[in-house]
Order: sequence, then C-alpha cells, then structure tokens
Amino acid sequence: MLGLVTIFGLLGNITTGLVYLAPVKTFWHIVQRGSTEEFESLPYVVKLLNGYMWVYYGVVKPNSILVATVNGFGAVLELVYVIIFLIFAPPRARAITAVLFGVLDVVFPIAAVLITQLSCNREMQITIAGFLSLLFSVLTYGSPLSIMKTVVRTKSVDYMPFLLSFILFINGLTWTVYAVLTRDWFIGIPNGSGFVLGTAQLVLYAMYWKPEKSKRTSSDDGCQTENLIAHSAPLLDKNESRTEA
Repeated sequence: MLGLVTIFGLLGNITTGLVYLAPVKTFWHIVQRGSTEEFESLPYVVKLLNGYMWVYYGVVKPNSILVATVNGFGAVLELVYVIIFLIFAPPRARAITAVLFGVLDVVFPIAAVLITQLSCNREMQITIAGFLSLLFSVLTYGSPLSIMKTVVRTKSVDYMPFLLSFILFINGLTWTVYAVLTRDWFIGIPNGSGFVLGTAQLVLYAMYWKPEKSKRTSSDDGCQTENLIAHSAPLLDKNESRTEA
C-alpha cells in the first residue's frame, strides 16, 4: 500500500506541476507587451494562498511531504506571477493587487500559522490547515464551470483546449486515488470535484468539437490557457466574459 501511495503521490506532483506551469505563456505575453491588459490578479493571489495552505498542511500532517513539495513549487510560481503583475499592471490595478497580496498572501497565512502553532495541538493544526486548503481549492474551481458554460452557449470548444482539460482530469483522478489510499478527505473532496469537472469538460469536448477551427493568434491561445488553469472563479471574478478576452 505504501508503494501505491508513493506512486500516486509522485504522479500527482507531476500533473499538479503542469497545472501550475500552465500560465507561464500568459505571463511571458505580459512581459513582452509590458502590460497586464485585461487580466486580473485575484486568481493568482488566491492560488498563492492556496499553495501556502497546502504546504502548511503537508508539513504538519505526518507522511504528507509529497503534498508539501509540489505546492511549494506552485507557491513559488504563483509568487512570481503576482510579482510580474505588480510590475506591469496599471497604477490602480497595481494598488489593488498590492493590498490583496498583503492581506491574503502575507497577513492571513502568517496569522493562520502562528495562531494554530501557538494555541492548537497537532491534530487541530492538521484539521484547520486541511479545512482551509479544501476551502481555497474549491473556490479555484469556478473558472472551469465558467468555461463550460461558455462552451455550451457558443457550441464551440475554442476556449477549452483539450490538452489542458485532459491534464485537469488526470490531476483530479490521481489525487483522488491518493486521497482514497491515504483516507485523506481534505485532499479527496477538492480533487474529486476537479476530477468530476475534468470529466465533464472532456464530455463537452466530445460533444462540441468540430474539425474546422477558426484561426487564432498566439495571444488568444494565451488567454485561453490563463482562463482555464488560473481558475479565475466567478466567486473571484465578476466578469465572467473574461474567457472571451
């Protein structure tokens, strides 16, 4: 059983790493253009906080180092994304991002770690860290729902690249199996949700895929990648139509 746990944990590290790397093309586009254009920072700020919480969970829970490693890698990437946003965003967006970063990515995680370390036993630390990780993970699944709605409305998969949907499907499946093997429902619930959403996206892709494809620019592809993987949830982003940016 330990062998299976290790195998699925390592596979989960690979697939989650690919998910975290997906917005690289978008941010390279931002650097080249010298502007964040219509992109919003909140999804990356929340993903960074989510990464922090999973790292903390992986540290305080015994035998969960594989959870901490990949999310530590992801947190570093998300921090780079936020820094790039702070450099290239217009003044108002930069100010908003700085406030969000300070509150959500500095004050909140420090407070959460200090409070749980100073006032809670190890079991309670695991429970609180797991619950916070689960909560922020569920919030990040809004973007796939928004994109699926766009696919149904437009009857087109142009804004839902197959490869990225497949990666989300495999990532959700891998961590769900890991959660079952380890009986860890803090990991199982959000990744089980991700597996269901990934399956639904593949079903929609099979329903609406057409051989003829409209020509799109590389920047359009970057927007699609960013909106699928960055998880700019409707709960986090009031402009649902950003998927068509």
